Amino acid sequence: MFLKELQTLSQLRNTFAWADRLLLVSSLAMLTVSMFIVGCGQVITLTPTPTPAPTPTIGVTLAANLAPATSTPAPYTPAPTLTPTMTPTPVIHTVQSGESLLAIATQYGISVSALQDANGILDPRTLQVGQQLIIPRPDETDEASAPTATPTPLPLPVQNVYLNETATGNVWLLGEVKNDTDTALEQVQVAAVLLDAQGRETARAETLVALDLVEPGDLAPFALLFDNQPTQYDRYQITVKHAVPAYVGSYYRDLEVNRLESARERYSSYTVSGAILNRGPEEAVSVQVVLVAYDSLERVVAMRKVDPDYNVVPRGGEASFTAILTPLGGPVSRIEAIAQGRRLQTTTP
Repeated sequence: MFLKELQTLSQLRNTFAWADRLLLVSSLAMLTVSMFIVGCGQVITLTPTPTPAPTPTIGVTLAANLAPATSTPAPYTPAPTLTPTMTPTPVIHTVQSGESLLAIATQYGISVSALQDANGILDPRTLQVGQQLIIPRPDETDEASAPTATPTPLPLPVQNVYLNETATGNVWLLGEVKNDTDTALEQVQVAAVLLDAQGRETARAETLVALDLVEPGDLAPFALLFDNQPTQYDRYQITVKHAVPAYVGSYYRDLEVNRLESARERYSSYTVSGAILNRGPEEAVSVQVVLVAYDSLERVVAMRKVDPDYNVVPRGGEASFTAILTPLGGPVSRIEAIAQGRRLQTTTP
């Protein structure tokens, strides 16, 4: 019995010894881990994650360039409405046979340069029959507001003048301008005034001579009518108001009149007929014939421009004409016919 108790006691002692060894080994293991962590230079402290405290709300004002919702909207200014400008209907003139830029400009009361600028005409001698021209308004030209200079009369002689007063009170002046220069002329214009006994002007008129081209030494007839019936006059004055050197290259100078005949009719009228022959190497266009009647004193008593049956005459061809010529005086001693025409102008593209 005593022996059993000793054995039991010995077993308990062994048990406690084994427990002490186990506790020592655990302690050594923990110490080794701690030393390893310290050797790495870091100490890790495990602390519980704190619960974040609630953030207090801070009122923030956004500064924006916005008008208050209750403000009145700014008035809206609409874009200006484009009001169309009413452009006047342009005046269009169709060039007729025998017309020049000077005659057309004089008809509408504008200058030749304004007419050229409006239509892009560099050379007025290239004007064609049937060509349409824009007539500028006087307020579109600077010259309309500028004072009009009095042109200097040209020293070309006017001769064979005949004055006739009709039964209705109208006054005609007929005559010829002589080109006594060495240069061919064109756009020759004459001006005439009627004067009373005191030298005061009572009427004025202007016109172009009948010939488009006036060669050196040639005579160009004219017939001038005073539209406003003068109350009284004692004498007249005629001057050549305008003329320019001619561009003869635009004229056809190889036309002649053949088979000219005249027959006197009633009331001193004459029926004049003939043919215009083209003896040149090209086609002639804008062909006309100018008829002139002279009395026994060589004064011009009748003048008329006539278009033939065809105003285009081919090379070697001819065009017939017939016209009534009524002299303002007489008796008629002779009748002359002068043919004139233009060369066909070709445009280079």
